[in-house]
Amino acid sequence: MFMYKILFFNMLIISTFIAISSYNWLGMWMGLEINLMSFIPLMKSKNLYSSESSIKYFITQALASTLILFTIILFNNKYLINLSSINYLMMNIALLTKMGAAPFHFWFPEISEGINWINNLILLTWQKITPMLIMMYNSYMNIFFIMIIMFCMMISSLMGLNQISLRKIMVFSSINNIGWMIPSIMFSQSIWFIYFLIYSLLNMNLIFIFMFYNFYYFNQFNYMNKLNNYIKIIMFLNFLNLGGLPPFMGFYSKWLTINLMLLYNLNIIALLMILFTLIVLYYYIRMFYMSLTLNTNMKMIKIINNKFFYMSFILLSMSPMIYLM
Repeated sequence: MFMYKILFFNMLIISTFIAISSYNWLGMWMGLEINLMSFIPLMKSKNLYSSESSIKYFITQALASTLILFTIILFNNKYLINLSSINYLMMNIALLTKMGAAPFHFWFPEISEGINWINNLILLTWQKITPMLIMMYNSYMNIFFIMIIMFCMMISSLMGLNQISLRKIMVFSSINNIGWMIPSIMFSQSIWFIYFLIYSLLNMNLIFIFMFYNFYYFNQFNYMNKLNNYIKIIMFLNFLNLGGLPPFMGFYSKWLTINLMLLYNLNIIALLMILFTLIVLYYYIRMFYMSLTLNTNMKMIKIINNKFFYMSFILLSMSPMIYLM
């Protein structure tokens, strides 16, 4: 089982490079399809819901791929990069669906709930690279993307408030960050790269902690009273990082995006994005507050006591700072 997962993981990596390095639309589409067929076998696990999630993921991604292929067929020339308005709209809807942006996120929370943390990490980070880069090379800021940004901000902030599942909270956090990344996709490749790198590292830190300590639901944070203080601090700092609270690295990436939007006179949009992100930051802080104020007599989850484990998370937390140095 391990060997076939290594094989499909390598195919997943290669398919992304095939898609983003292709010189024509058909090559991009083929890369996306190989990526889809490589990720589905990786979703298989002992979880009873993994098969259901695999089928849902396949159907959703296949529909988006069909829309992309239909758009390619409508081109007068398959190597043409400049799109007509209708083709442009259909292509971007398909790409936004593939990355799970609101309001095309209907599949995202349910699929995330049925897969393990490692697959969630891939879904939240690596699987967004190809759609974002394709969009970067063929899109420009207009009213459609402004609406998408607002949908991402509103849905992620409001839907995340009443969630008890950590996987769904991470999904709505991802949707919020997609809203922040769209302006950088349109205006600056370097800022998008910095934002995506920091976002991916922070997700990696949190998901590794959730995975090793078997956290899946909000009420399990009650057990944190019995965890090592270093783990509490690392988890809390990563939540503040992901929420964009200054002076952490998550704020740095958002600050770059805000400056970029002000440069292009998107002042009101930037202000609304900040206000909605404050709601997201609220439920990050609420999760940690629960760990400090509540206690429970329920059986404590399994804890791994390993010095190398603690060292690895400290280094991971410092990695964005090392990158900027």
